[in-house]
Amino acid sequence: MTSLSLLLSLSLLSLFLSPAICLTCTSQKFTNKVYANCIDLPYLGAYLHYTYNASNSSLAIAYLAAPAPSGEWVSWAINPVGTGMIGAQALMALKLDDGSLAAKTYNCNSYMAITESKLSFEVWDLSADQENGMMRVFASVKVPKNATSVNQVWNVGGTVITNQPQIHPLAPANREAKGKLMLNGGGGMGPATAPAPGPSNDGWRMNRNDAGFFMSLIFFIGVIMV
Repeated sequence: MTSLSLLLSLSLLSLFLSPAICLTCTSQKFTNKVYANCIDLPYLGAYLHYTYNASNSSLAIAYLAAPAPSGEWVSWAINPVGTGMIGAQALMALKLDDGSLAAKTYNCNSYMAITESKLSFEVWDLSADQENGMMRVFASVKVPKNATSVNQVWNVGGTVITNQPQIHPLAPANREAKGKLMLNGGGGMGPATAPAPGPSNDGWRMNRNDAGFFMSLIFFIGVIMV
């Protein structure tokens, strides 16, 4: 009976901890791409890998996120004029009407609609793919010379109609998906804010309190079975 309870406890531990371990940027690998830094972004279950090159003031990025339920796009942006959506210059992966995946650039000049256009800074090596349920955007962008940080905004979308991305969900997490990206790493983002309460599209992540609860639960089950 003791062996059975131990086996059950270990199985439950694996069940609860495996998603938390897998859903971190450090576990993600790319073919022929290596980045100096990565961040588990605090909202929407998204991840950013990046390398800053001071010699040519460029930033190479890989942005990963799962679309919202029934959604068909994900995006990551730099806002050179503010901290929110308006003015953001976005790199987007979206599913087109023919089912293919495309990478495009958008100027976010309205809360209700965005315009496909060239961005206010240079972009190259832009591409997108999909793996393990996540859309991935790859690109290199020009950043201001001697910059130490940029304002980033990210989101996961709703539908795409006639190849035009529609508005994303308006849950608290979608509205709070922004922050300062420190180009040389050192923690990645500026002062973090706690994820907003309420419904959201956040990926499931285990914090210390969750881990303590599940460990206690597993121990309790083991004691009962003994």
